[in-house]
Amino acid sequence: MKPVPCTVKPPVYLQIGDCKADTAHSGVCVVDVSLPFGKPVNIEEISFKNYYTAYVTVRLLKRGPGQEAPAKWFTALRDLPLMDNPHTEGGSQDYCSIHRTQMQVESEHVVSVRLILRQPSSAWLTFSLEDIKIFPHVELDPEKEVSDWLSDLILVDQHPDLEGLPDPETVSSSIQQMWALTEVMQTNQTTASIGRFDVDGCYDINLLSLT
Repeated sequence: MKPVPCTVKPPVYLQIGDCKADTAHSGVCVVDVSLPFGKPVNIEEISFKNYYTAYVTVRLLKRGPGQEAPAKWFTALRDLPLMDNPHTEGGSQDYCSIHRTQMQVESEHVVSVRLILRQPSSAWLTFSLEDIKIFPHVELDPEKEVSDWLSDLILVDQHPDLEGLPDPETVSSSIQQMWALTEVMQTNQTTASIGRFDVDGCYDINLLSLT
């Protein structure tokens, strides 16, 4: 599955004190991810590589069913731990994925994603997320019936690579004959011996296959 084309904006660190001065970070960082304009996405998964972020909160900007309705922010996941301990290396550079089943709101009709990162430890000068990717949710087709599967088969002579496999039309005809024979056997309960396609010593013309 290919990720959705998106724009990851540079991380914005919340500062303590005067932003113009060389002040310390507050331990909070915001990363905005913009999805294609005018094309809301149903999100299946958000993946990324951690870089010394201890916790991540996921917010989704969702648009309502009506195009004129204003989009609203929803918190899908709050303070997901990414490190074993904020003060140690464990998990600091792991690859992580957030699946739609982990989110507390439906990840449908999303136009933007906001990742709020927290690192309470002063041991790390900077922290962020790298290689952020968003994968769309795709509805799977219902399972096909056997007849549909047979109808999708392509004749062997059209594909030399499939040479040696049975002809799909022959397979389909054989299966139909077996189904018909099964119905006849269930309808006529008898202890008499039954040949391949004969019933009571006679053949049903519908079961004969001329070659």
